[in-house]
Amino acid sequence: MQMEAIKSKSYTPGPNPFWVLSLWGLAVLLLTGVLYDSLRMMVEVWLDTEEYSHGFFIPLISAYLIWMQRRELAFVNGFRESSIGLALLFFALLLGVLGGLATIKTLQQYGFILGLSGLFAAAFGTRGLKTVWVALLFLFFMVPFPSFILNNLSSKLQLLSSWLGVEFIRACDIMVFLEGNVIDLGGYKLQVVEACSGLRYLFPLASLSFLCAYLFKGPFWQKLLVFLSSIPLTIFMNSFRIGVIGVLVNYWGTEMAEGFLHDFEGWAVFLLCMVLLFIEMWLFARLNGSNTAFSELVQLPDEWFDGKANFSADVKLNQSVFACIALIVFMGASMHAMRAGEDIIPPRKVFASFPVQLGQWQGRRDYIDGRYLKELKLTDYVVMNYVNPSQRSNVNFYTAYYESQRNGAAIHSPRSCIPGDGWQITGFGQKEFSDIMFQGQPLRVNRAVIEKGDYKQLVYYWFPQRGRMVTNEYLVKWYLFYDAIAMHRTDGALVRLVTGLEPGQELKEADLRLQSFLKELAPELAGYLPGAEPQTSVN
Repeated sequence: MQMEAIKSKSYTPGPNPFWVLSLWGLAVLLLTGVLYDSLRMMVEVWLDTEEYSHGFFIPLISAYLIWMQRRELAFVNGFRESSIGLALLFFALLLGVLGGLATIKTLQQYGFILGLSGLFAAAFGTRGLKTVWVALLFLFFMVPFPSFILNNLSSKLQLLSSWLGVEFIRACDIMVFLEGNVIDLGGYKLQVVEACSGLRYLFPLASLSFLCAYLFKGPFWQKLLVFLSSIPLTIFMNSFRIGVIGVLVNYWGTEMAEGFLHDFEGWAVFLLCMVLLFIEMWLFARLNGSNTAFSELVQLPDEWFDGKANFSADVKLNQSVFACIALIVFMGASMHAMRAGEDIIPPRKVFASFPVQLGQWQGRRDYIDGRYLKELKLTDYVVMNYVNPSQRSNVNFYTAYYESQRNGAAIHSPRSCIPGDGWQITGFGQKEFSDIMFQGQPLRVNRAVIEKGDYKQLVYYWFPQRGRMVTNEYLVKWYLFYDAIAMHRTDGALVRLVTGLEPGQELKEADLRLQSFLKELAPELAGYLPGAEPQTSVN
């Protein structure tokens, strides 16, 4: 009887592994629910944008990498061991709040990855986080860049790829002329559109090269070069593809740049980039004195092939899981409360009533194609071509208004859109007019000189943002975040004026023309774009 009593006293049943894992699974589901809108938009980008169509594979590869390292993981059972994870989770949720207020969904998507890392560190401690940090870092490749960064990057790559492609065509002894992104072969003209910028190769290849660098047997500097080489490799191979298409079109016509052949060339270039990447790793392996077999190029755990590894970590009930769940619920409720009171929509006149007559300027209304409207996601807009008969001059006027810059709706800056149509920005600066008032302030605008071949235009534009005249695209995001908290408003607009220059005409004349038009425009436009204290009624 005594022995049985001692045995009974020493037995302490452990936690049910199913319920412990279910609690951590619940924390992951709650985190997903809190950031659901941004994650849904990320998946939509994967579906609609070829540059990120590889995004579906990234989480699967990361999960597999973590699973392959499961024998090195061990649950912790104290707050002290989970402190780093709780701190990461809090920072991730804070990033989600800031991303929601600034309407930058990318911040929320990054916050989700940091949140997963925090939950992982809370469950397995800093040692577990160090074990799988590369697999978690790999998840960042599935997050699309914000549109204003992606547009700038795409336009620069278009211009660079066009220039390198034309140089290849000239090397083949073919006469060719380049206007921005338009390749003129004499009998044919090819436009290097946004889809040909090379981003559809760069992003998948960068993800692949990161994975290869992680698995590659070699010193850190070689791993870094394997990863970074994906950038010039993509640019040069995409430019080579553009050059080859130009040569084929020159001899056999435009069908060489269309349909199946065009798509096949794209796949061939991507596969060639992969081959060159593996050749680079092979050369590094030879430099290191390794054998040339593929098994010598990468470090693959034996358990990837024998299938004998099992999850052997003891499942422990860590009280920090309840703190994680409580933190996610609290921050999620706070984000919901902010959303519930967001976006005060100020009254304004609609652009359908915008006058076609401004002083001596007579306007003709124009419209934007539906496919572009879908991309712009604006609330209201006006496009007018104004002519002043007395000056024999014209001005194109465009304003896009957004009543709410959330859920993917954001202003597109002319600075990133102008190069896409073959125009080059040859001059850029700011200009302030003390004699022209807009919403009670002296008007300040961006001033850009753009050229395409022999044609030259002068562009003025600025971003009216809730009583501010902002000229910097990144300050637009900052004020958006600040005003979402202070004013509960995220409305804003873009105003753009364009006038052409006749051959031999000086820029000073174009400046005077736009300034003359602005004096007529500014008082009228103020009623269509709400200021810091919008009127309570609209006539």
